[in-house]
Amino acid sequence: MDTTRYASLLGRLLIGLPFVFTGVGKLASYGATTAYIASAGLPVPPAAYAIAVLVELGGGLLLIAGYQARSVALALAVFSLATAVVFHGNFADQNQMIHFLKNVMMAGGLLQIVAFGAGALSLDARLSRDGDVLPGAVPAR
Repeated sequence: MDTTRYASLLGRLLIGLPFVFTGVGKLASYGATTAYIASAGLPVPPAAYAIAVLVELGGGLLLIAGYQARSVALALAVFSLATAVVFHGNFADQNQMIHFLKNVMMAGGLLQIVAFGAGALSLDARLSRDGDVLPGAVPAR
């Protein structure tokens, strides 16, 4: 049994699902989320809200499916680092420091996907096998 095939799928699930859950959570809490975005001083909170939902929900689902995984993982890594700096930069608050470090760790895991691709059990690999070579796709073995 080739554990690499399953480890990459499991890794994408474990990184992608929290993004999906937080994206869905934002859909259920528009007012609270836009107020939090405004409290961080970001301009146009409704637009930032829409971007966050799109990145988290859409990016999480694409990552789990392994479609354009390298590009999606890079976008999610940048998003994770940006949210760490903007929303979790108060290191005097231990909870905020934990959230900051969590975001940095997620970015690290996502950069592994950028470096090595989605793996064999992904849409990238499937499309590559079918002859539609995707940039950064890892062909199945």
